[in-house]
Amino acid sequence: MTKDKVLFVCVHNSARSQMAEAFLKDMAGKQFEVQSAGFEPAPLNPLAIAVMAEVGLDISKNQAQSVFKLYQEGRLFDYVITVCTESENRCPMFPGITKRLHWPFTDPASLEGSPEEKMSAARHIRDQIKQEVQNFIAEHS
Repeated sequence: MTKDKVLFVCVHNSARSQMAEAFLKDMAGKQFEVQSAGFEPAPLNPLAIAVMAEVGLDISKNQAQSVFKLYQEGRLFDYVITVCTESENRCPMFPGITKRLHWPFTDPASLEGSPEEKMSAARHIRDQIKQEVQNFIAEHS
């Protein structure tokens, strides 16, 4: 059985797409081949690393990668899922039969407030992403 290939995309590939990739790999890695990428790859967001560690998923060693590099390599994906408002209209059209989904989440880099308030908001984003990934698995199993 071939695995469906899923690509999560956001602007920097530093938080939301990384979290979605980690959750899908953890919950259904036998069913899906999963990657994430961004338009302007940047170092991983410390808040994303911290809130994912709280649920036992270590993304600290992940590297952001360019969505355009994957596109130029001719990579094919069954699903391309944008996870931020900024990326929805900037995502290149991938060749082949690709289903596009859009799950808009707040960017952890934009969070304001005390460190505790930022962590609380980042946990909320993490939990929203986890729920969407669970819904995706349920719909595509």
